[in-house]
Amino acid sequence: MSATLVAKNLAAGHGDRVLFSGLDLVVAPGDVIGLVGANGAGKSTLLRLLAGLATPEDGSLRLSPATATVGHLPQEPERLPGGESVREFLARRTGVAAAQAALDAATQALVDEAPGADDAYAEGLDRWLALGGADLDERAEEATASLGLGIDLDQSMFSLSGGQAARAGLASLLLSRYDVFLLDEPTNDLDLDGLERLEKFVGGLRAGTVLVSHDREFLSRTVTTVVELDLAQQQVSTYGGGYAAYLEERATARRHAREEYEEYADTKAGLEARARMQRGWMDKGVRNAMRKAPDHDKIARKARAEGSEKQAAKARQTDRLIERLEVVEEPRKEWELRMEIAAAPRSGAVVATLRGAKARRGDFAFGPVDLQIDWADRVAITGANGSGKSTLLAALLGRLPLDEGQSTLGPGVLVGEVDQARALFRGQETLLDAFRAPAPDMEPADIRTLLAKFGLKAAHVLRPAATLSPGERTRAALALLQARGVNLLVLDEPTNHLDLPAIEQLESALASYEGTLLLVTHDRRMLDAVHTTRRIAVADGRITES
Repeated sequence: MSATLVAKNLAAGHGDRVLFSGLDLVVAPGDVIGLVGANGAGKSTLLRLLAGLATPEDGSLRLSPATATVGHLPQEPERLPGGESVREFLARRTGVAAAQAALDAATQALVDEAPGADDAYAEGLDRWLALGGADLDERAEEATASLGLGIDLDQSMFSLSGGQAARAGLASLLLSRYDVFLLDEPTNDLDLDGLERLEKFVGGLRAGTVLVSHDREFLSRTVTTVVELDLAQQQVSTYGGGYAAYLEERATARRHAREEYEEYADTKAGLEARARMQRGWMDKGVRNAMRKAPDHDKIARKARAEGSEKQAAKARQTDRLIERLEVVEEPRKEWELRMEIAAAPRSGAVVATLRGAKARRGDFAFGPVDLQIDWADRVAITGANGSGKSTLLAALLGRLPLDEGQSTLGPGVLVGEVDQARALFRGQETLLDAFRAPAPDMEPADIRTLLAKFGLKAAHVLRPAATLSPGERTRAALALLQARGVNLLVLDEPTNHLDLPAIEQLESALASYEGTLLLVTHDRRMLDAVHTTRRIAVADGRITES
């Protein structure tokens, strides 16, 4: 069914910290609204409010018709602690599981001849059918097969690899039949094929969609409207015409805001200077009148007093002009991540080698692979999810036990890594302790200062690392690169969960980094922006170089 979601005057915050207020939003059929803003600006919070999963501090939400379905798909396809099969996961994410439970309850009420059971059953059946419950199993088999997810749908979600879990999350989206879609970072962990499928799906929806994504190419290809949550300015701005138009309009709006403030500040400063000068002349005139005029020279004394009064009147008139000026607030300077990658002395000429490397991980066979990485090579590694990219990195770094062949790191190699799972910051120790483990020579005060530069303040430092958001874990990993000297930089999907300004800063830091780089990413704009000297494609555990 066609549905419209209307938000009026929404406000939300964390404790005393206001995220946004006065937010108005209409999500109509066919709309694709992109939410953008720095990490922590409230994008995920807004999606939860729109989904009815949280209560706004102010404002209201209206869904028309009230029986329409709203689907909220969070950042990471959560795997429930009790364990669930892939089939159960897909049913839950598509809303069919909840609709089935409601239908079962309505059926039992019908059997028990409870009051209103007929209406409840009819409503429950309509909802179950609308969400695609009648043929979900059949469609699930087709969708997972088309995504190359060759698994038994009754196996546990915990048995899936990271790439398989990402494809299961994509399958749950492609199978969904909601009336309004709320998508939080749907592009994370998707390979190029998955991104293309997601773009076609979103582009073909008749339902209204609100999405959060830091994939610039995905945004430019899908969204029709951009809503920016500007935490620095405490403003919510809406831009029509897609992502490219948003970038242009935002730059123009910020330039005009700065020009308007500077014009106001210059005018006010000029008037204040004039008022000070007029008061100075007035005071000087009074003093002269007292000093120079004898008691009997009343005419001269009166003339000087009148001159002083005229200056006072002019000063008062200037004050009134200042008061009548329309105040223009100075645009706040946005917080910017200023990232550098600390360089270590160069390693030897040969950084890492694989010779006849073979390994097996369950049903996945890696190799044989022969590869040599030399000093200052800048290597982009691409391939579908599950093709063996992360396995290749593990083999090159000597972490993968090989069944055959050899893996060697060259002399003097100092590795700095942002891994796909951000594993270093997933434990129960505090962020401070997790950071100190690989950087034991840093004083706690220095660690706190560095983390603050990456947007991780006092409230984050003593929290268990596992409680950090995905974006915060990524920032911590990038901060570690700035703390330790490295000459082999290994980045496995570094842009996942990073906001757009941080991605651009990372690209800038990579431009000035002079060591050896191994970059795994599906971010199409990053692949274009970062200078590389070699490209390696991975497929079915084997490599080809172009």
